[in-house]
Amino acid sequence: MTISYNWLCDYLPVKPTPEELSVILTRIGLEVESLEKFEAVKGSLAGLVVGEVLTAEKHPNADKLKLTTVNIGNGEPLHIVCGAPNVAVGQKVVVAPVGTTIYPSSGEPLTMKRAKIRGEESLGMICAEDEIGLGSSHEGILVLDAALQPGTLASELFKPAQDWIYEIGLTPNRMDAMSHIGVARDVCAYLNNAENTQQYRVQLPEIKALPKADTPLAISVTIENTDACPRYAGISITGVQTAPSPAWLKDRLTAIGVRPINNIVDITNYILHETGQPLHAFDANAIKGNAVVVRNLPQDTVFTTLDEKERKLDAADLMICNGAGEGMCIAGVFGGLHSGVTDATHSIFLESAFFSAGSVRATSFRHGLRTDAATRFEKGVDISNTVFVLQRAASLICELAGGKAASEVIDVYPQPLPKTKVDVSYAYIHKLSGKQYEPAKIKNILTSLGFEVIKEAPEGIQVTVPYSKPDISLPCDIVEEVMRVDGLDNIEIPTHIVMAPAITAQPDKERVREKVSNYLAANGFHEIFTNSITNSKYFTPEVLEHTVKMINSLSADLDAMRPSMLESGLESIAHNLNRKNENLLFFEFGKTYKVAAKGYQEDDHICLYLTGQQTAETWIHKSSPVDFYFLKGFVINVLAQLGFSQLQWAESESASLQPAWEIKVKNQPVVTLGGVAAQKLKQFDIKQAVWFADFNWNNILALLQKNDNFYKEIPKFPAVRRDLALVLDKQVKFAAVEAATRAVKSPLLQHINLFDVFESEKLGVNKKSYAVSFTFQDPQKTLTDKEIDGVMDKLIKTFETQLQAGIRK
Repeated sequence: MTISYNWLCDYLPVKPTPEELSVILTRIGLEVESLEKFEAVKGSLAGLVVGEVLTAEKHPNADKLKLTTVNIGNGEPLHIVCGAPNVAVGQKVVVAPVGTTIYPSSGEPLTMKRAKIRGEESLGMICAEDEIGLGSSHEGILVLDAALQPGTLASELFKPAQDWIYEIGLTPNRMDAMSHIGVARDVCAYLNNAENTQQYRVQLPEIKALPKADTPLAISVTIENTDACPRYAGISITGVQTAPSPAWLKDRLTAIGVRPINNIVDITNYILHETGQPLHAFDANAIKGNAVVVRNLPQDTVFTTLDEKERKLDAADLMICNGAGEGMCIAGVFGGLHSGVTDATHSIFLESAFFSAGSVRATSFRHGLRTDAATRFEKGVDISNTVFVLQRAASLICELAGGKAASEVIDVYPQPLPKTKVDVSYAYIHKLSGKQYEPAKIKNILTSLGFEVIKEAPEGIQVTVPYSKPDISLPCDIVEEVMRVDGLDNIEIPTHIVMAPAITAQPDKERVREKVSNYLAANGFHEIFTNSITNSKYFTPEVLEHTVKMINSLSADLDAMRPSMLESGLESIAHNLNRKNENLLFFEFGKTYKVAAKGYQEDDHICLYLTGQQTAETWIHKSSPVDFYFLKGFVINVLAQLGFSQLQWAESESASLQPAWEIKVKNQPVVTLGGVAAQKLKQFDIKQAVWFADFNWNNILALLQKNDNFYKEIPKFPAVRRDLALVLDKQVKFAAVEAATRAVKSPLLQHINLFDVFESEKLGVNKKSYAVSFTFQDPQKTLTDKEIDGVMDKLIKTFETQLQAGIRK
């Protein structure tokens, strides 16, 4: 939010310095991010004076130059060489003496120095208007009123506007401070609190009586959709002359970064930044039937907006229509091409209305129209201010554009909105703020902000909330108002803190997430964040049956909540591959969404995406691509970090992954992993293999709640390894060997590992050999051969009976 110091001071009963005001604004929660000086004319004509040309003779060494002497009112006349064709004796001119810096309308600043021009001394410069930033003409020097006295400062003569501009970092809820009067209200509340008084009040602008037109222009107003438009006011003004705005109005708007257009448009912009209420002016001749109707038009009605674009309206878009049912303006968002004010306009209908924040926001995003008006309405405007703002704008239009009121103010407000009531106790204010405020101070702050105390008791108060603060509805909101106006700096930091021990839910979700993130980051993975909203074209009709569709989609390519995280990750991979970043290890925490039996379901995931080479190619070894086993290693290690070691592996069916595997822990699915199918890669124009793992984070956290993980002492006694070579049918997976090993249930067996796979015709038809190592350890003692042989015998019998394995000797 941009605020002008001079403009703000118009509404303040006192005028702090710009620096003092900056401190006050920051103290009351309107953080000043920058404070910069504004000059309508760069340099503000500093050092320039009025001079009188005493002599003007031809330069002896140049045909187009003249030697002049100029009286600037402070001693000997200056000798100045001048090249302007219109310089003459007796003229009053603007002079830049030696040492003065001038700021041209275009080009770099120039500081005057003693100079010799074609052999003649020159002690300054007689200036044209473009040379000092007063205009664009360079046809000759600027000739002033002959009555002026030499030595008069040019800054006093032209009085170029100067100001201080604040850039305030507003939080989204502070719509009440999105105007100069709103900020002034907060400043007055601060001053009242600082001096324990009620004398500081916002000085509202005077509204002059409107001149009446000889011929009335009656335009009726009807509201058909009172939910989206609870209040609508308007007035007809005739005899308007569209012209450039006066200098003071242009300067006010330019100072805050608003480009002046013409007096009518400039006045509506001025009122917007003065009061926070958007206005709209219609050309009265474009209002067919002399009637304004606030209504919704049928779905896909074509409407041409001010930017000359044809837009298809949604049935939910609120429109301002004429008596013929034709749209003239998208309510609260953007005007229409054929009803706006032009240079030929002489009669206008001025609108001041209150539109529903939700309606305006939905329409604004639906059509991609982020206007100043929409920004205000979607945060909520002051419904009680509607008529005052209309009268203020009409007064300025009559004053600056020569208009006359051709109707009374029309105010359609069928169901006045009640004020919000909030009860708050003094004990609650103390509890939440940490400071014991006196009840008198609390009431003083709130009444200064426009609240009204309607009930009062020893333990607390009940207040009504002003319409200018639609975000306030809870007791904590009242506490915030008291704290910020009194000053957050005034809350003392306690010397000690009293706290009670608390039991938190286990596991700590954030610590678990951090543990996994740290492991992956330490192993070369980069965390990515992708959009939860994706493109429905990525998915099959079967998947889309349970996909959450966007009612108000941001674009045609973002129309569904993702049912899977694979596609959004592949978008990131494709983006990197297209920029020659080909070796990628990504991980992402995110959510997926689907339509459930009762509403919608949201699931948490962590996903791994791998593609490219495991390591860079060097002289000592060649690079090797990432593969399933590379992915599997990280998956197992992540699960090990979480305390899961007894993993159940099974092949899985998946249209997106080929091959696909599923890992279960205690019969609960925790990971799906595999290679991304070629058809899926083709959707994203990815031409290299991608490996993917999807962790079901909800199931993992649920298992952690039931899993007791304790620290244990490192065993003092040595581990013993035994190897075994098993001859098996080719279709037997190693997962079956692991399952058979677990079935023995020996506490001594700590680890099983497959270290070689051998296939040969010597083993038999469709046979293969697994070389497996078994690690045994007892934390209480050193194992004997007899104990280990006993377990090995059980393992061999299990393999022979369950897997029909042969033992290679």
